[in-house]
Amino acid sequence: MAVLDWSAAGRPVVGSNAIWLGIAGPDGVSAQNLPTRHQAEARLRALVTETLAAGERLLLGADFAFGYPPGFARALTGTSAALAVWHWLEQHIEDHPDNSHNLRHVAAAINARFAGGGPFWGNGARAEVPGLPRRRPPLPPGLTAHRPADIAARSSGGTPKSVWQLAGAGAVGAQSLTGLPVLERLRRAFPKTLAVWPFQPADTSVVVAEVYPSMLSAEVRAAEAAEGAGACRDRVQVTLLASALLRLSQAGTLGEMLHDRRAGEDGQILGAGHVATLRAALAD
Repeated sequence: MAVLDWSAAGRPVVGSNAIWLGIAGPDGVSAQNLPTRHQAEARLRALVTETLAAGERLLLGADFAFGYPPGFARALTGTSAALAVWHWLEQHIEDHPDNSHNLRHVAAAINARFAGGGPFWGNGARAEVPGLPRRRPPLPPGLTAHRPADIAARSSGGTPKSVWQLAGAGAVGAQSLTGLPVLERLRRAFPKTLAVWPFQPADTSVVVAEVYPSMLSAEVRAAEAAEGAGACRDRVQVTLLASALLRLSQAGTLGEMLHDRRAGEDGQILGAGHVATLRAALAD
């Protein structure tokens, strides 16, 4: 089991608010801090390659949105398929080895396709980006602020932000814009052995799914308190969720979550609606 906490930072970052990869397996639990997205992408490719070479299976959970509210995909790509948005972003997002990127300009270009000033907002850079407002504008007709997947996570105790918000406390929009191109390249590199849940059945050796580690907020706080002043929340989150998923797999109950599959264009958060099961796995 692997859980990925992503970052859209414009420079290499270590420690908090950085990229962390937590891995749980027969040899124990570990976490790796990857300063850049290029390094993270290389590590993910290596992890998948190692898994396939060993004849094993891998569930990779990534902590950013895999889809957008209904209507966005068709307006952007001409089809309602979420994976078409992945392909479009991979063609347009430029991400460099030093972590610099063009996501704000891509967001502004997407905004220009819609009426009004949105849907994307939250320019966290000093320089103005024409077409990307700093404050939330009215949404274009037909789009909603939150995905059905986000609403399901809220009912499970989470508080996910809107995918349209690119900057500010808890914002996740920038992570999706930079993370989905990475997963699209990973998907293309392993077309027959890697599936994206819930858009594709989880019957391949490698399955990639959206996760939301904050659903285990109480357990994370307890683990941080036990570690003391040196605890890093991002590291704690990925290792705890990876551990919970591993225990469910070992108990033969992880398949129930994967079978609870609703393949709408907005995606689905693995574990939403099953928080009690995840918590029980950590309590065992």
